[in-house]
Amino acid sequence: MTDGRVHRIEAPVDWPPGHVAAYLVELGTPHHRELALVDAAMPDPDSEVALRETLADRDATLADVDHLLLTHPHVDHVGQVTTVLEAADPDVYAPAGVRDRFARDPDDLAATVRTTATAAGLDEEGVERAVEMAVGSLRRNRELLPVESVGTWFADGDTFDLAGTTVEVVHTPGHQADHCCLFAPESGTLLAGDMVIDPFRPVVLHAGLDREVGDAIGAFYDALDRLADLDVDRVYPGHGPVHESFADTVARDRASLDRMLDRTVEAVADGAETAAAVAERRARTRGTEYIVAEVVAALWHLEATGRLDVHRDGDIRRFSTV
Repeated sequence: MTDGRVHRIEAPVDWPPGHVAAYLVELGTPHHRELALVDAAMPDPDSEVALRETLADRDATLADVDHLLLTHPHVDHVGQVTTVLEAADPDVYAPAGVRDRFARDPDDLAATVRTTATAAGLDEEGVERAVEMAVGSLRRNRELLPVESVGTWFADGDTFDLAGTTVEVVHTPGHQADHCCLFAPESGTLLAGDMVIDPFRPVVLHAGLDREVGDAIGAFYDALDRLADLDVDRVYPGHGPVHESFADTVARDRASLDRMLDRTVEAVADGAETAAAVAERRARTRGTEYIVAEVVAALWHLEATGRLDVHRDGDIRRFSTV
């Protein structure tokens, strides 16, 4: 899986850094080529055009996609799955955790998110917005990635062969709970999804405000530990440039998590008692909806590790320094 056989498919998105990247990988030999698509961009015309144009540049069409591999079930990574399935009959690979996540009862998800958002100190409008976002994402993403299309559900440590190329699965939660990176050890290539991004550390979304929120920070640190054990030469991320700064980026993300936790303690010490208050300080003039999960995860982690105390004020969790 050398650089000349990995082709970037880039499409615009409305959040930093302004694009998402999928990758078309040529496998096999010149006499027997197989094509693997890693992630599938957004469910919009720009992404479909970018996908078709990249295939055309390789003298191929959607019908020629032999393998479809997905790192995680966020909308900007599964958007064109059904487009590919309508044109081709690829072997589809996805993280095993997605199957159970997509089976989640929406009403149960709504109840859990409502409880967590209320405990975070969000106002009524913020609570309902969090519920709508969570349930809407579940329904949308399981339409974009039909579970019946997946032939291989992979998990951490699994290894499989793609047309003579060995691929190792590395579970890398934190940004998303089921997220997996795909590593080709012979070439040192890491197809990283939304991890090991050069411009910035990915936000800790994990499971949003669902029941796994308290595990998110520890899971992210565990993911960085797993990544640090790899001998990676080149990273192909879902955002930001392709790069060769693997070890430095993993170390930067660890330091960024450390700083975020320290600043959360400082915010609590300065009077921000709830997750909503901490999120508002971080967001300033921006909306808090995309960082509140990280803030809740940080506060719960800091409580669990003994750096903060918590007491109940009705349904709200209020934090204080130890």
